[in-house]
Amino acid sequence: MKRLCTVFFLLVIGSIASLAQPARNTAQAIQYIKLANTLRAVDKSDESISLLKRAMPAVKSSNLYWEAVTNEMLGLSYSDLRDSTTALHYLEIARDQYLKLKFVASAWGVNEVARSLANKNLYAGIQIGTSSIKLAILKTQYETDFYEKEIKSTVDIANPSVTLFADASGSFRPSQDALKVCLDSIQRYNIPNERVFIVLSNDVREELARNPENSKRLYDQLARVLPNSNLKIDTTLTASREAELFTIGAIPRKVWPTTSALDIGNNSTLGGYFDPGTGPNNKTFHGIDIPVGLNSLVSQIENKRSLNMDAFKREAQRVIKSIADSELPARVGTSNQGLQQRKTVGVGGDIAWALVTYLHPERAGVTAVAITMDDVERFKKMALSDYRELTKPSLNAIANPAIRAHAEQDIATIQNQLNEKQLIAGALWLESIMKAYTSSASPKRFVFVRNADVGWVTGKFLETINFEYESTIAKGSLYTR
Repeated sequence: MKRLCTVFFLLVIGSIASLAQPARNTAQAIQYIKLANTLRAVDKSDESISLLKRAMPAVKSSNLYWEAVTNEMLGLSYSDLRDSTTALHYLEIARDQYLKLKFVASAWGVNEVARSLANKNLYAGIQIGTSSIKLAILKTQYETDFYEKEIKSTVDIANPSVTLFADASGSFRPSQDALKVCLDSIQRYNIPNERVFIVLSNDVREELARNPENSKRLYDQLARVLPNSNLKIDTTLTASREAELFTIGAIPRKVWPTTSALDIGNNSTLGGYFDPGTGPNNKTFHGIDIPVGLNSLVSQIENKRSLNMDAFKREAQRVIKSIADSELPARVGTSNQGLQQRKTVGVGGDIAWALVTYLHPERAGVTAVAITMDDVERFKKMALSDYRELTKPSLNAIANPAIRAHAEQDIATIQNQLNEKQLIAGALWLESIMKAYTSSASPKRFVFVRNADVGWVTGKFLETINFEYESTIAKGSLYTR
């Protein structure tokens, strides 16, 4: 029966195609257009194009709506065949015709398809910190009245001090030039300069303020890798602004009413939450900025000494308890009612990534992974008592080779980024923070957000394009950048 239906369907297609005549009138043209849409659905885009071209003479210049529909369908069909140039030609005609008809929704939808085909939904962000340079290739997706992000690719270059603050001679090997690595990656995606965002961290801004001579070196290097460029670099980030952008970049806007952000970095712990408004600029951010991170904790524990591991473990528990008791209650405790009202905490940072990577390697690649207090307790105990076993988790239970490869890469990256002392300090600090957030009256759900490490540069990107989008729509135009 199935074979008979297939044969019948092919005969119908063949009989229509054999006519090879233009539609006689609008009614017949509409029949061709409707059938063309069906053919696209069964992967017959060549036949769809043939029917649409036969429909066009009957509607061209006589029925603008059906002419626009025909052009839209031609664009979609050519897109199916991966002929982006021809597809864009027809889609842009259809978009303009829908606008002329004041069919704004249709024009907007076609415009989004055209932006995607033209790679106008691809952006890049370079996040420059004192301990790493991160590159994210981002794809926009429209959701709930705002653009959200989809991260297509990331590059993480650790310890870029030789690049950022090179000696006066500027003599360093091209392979060390992290900025050039990032720009080369961007060029492979053909992303124009106006869709590239470069943001300097608050740590870098403060470093440049303390050592103005480094500013010239940094900007000279940028000029060298970006000759004749109109790239704009945001050098204004403060800790509170970084926290705000991190929250925008890490937490999807649709869950702002129920979710706060927390980023445990190398030198600070920051985050916060939004009271969302009706537009990108109509919102109130409530930030958290604690000047304590993995590296600063290790420095305070060592206190200009070089402790052996047993001494470090004892001192780490004492120092971190003292810091937690003095720093956390007023910032994240029950007195912060807005924070307590948000039942979910989206967590970023290397220590949260390490926990998920070592304890749950089977979740490699999962965007959001829940972290329980039991996880944190186990993580802390293993960091203190069995570092070797913790950092070499078994992958035998992972059958999927892609997930296994992802887990192996995550493990190698974390092993390279966090040493034993950082892991111990981070585990103790993460436990202290989660306990401070949670009370018996207000239990919290903690979720590790993958790729939150590029949160503040993606926040800059999302904030900018959403503002541009709303401003453009307010003028009655379409966002085409």
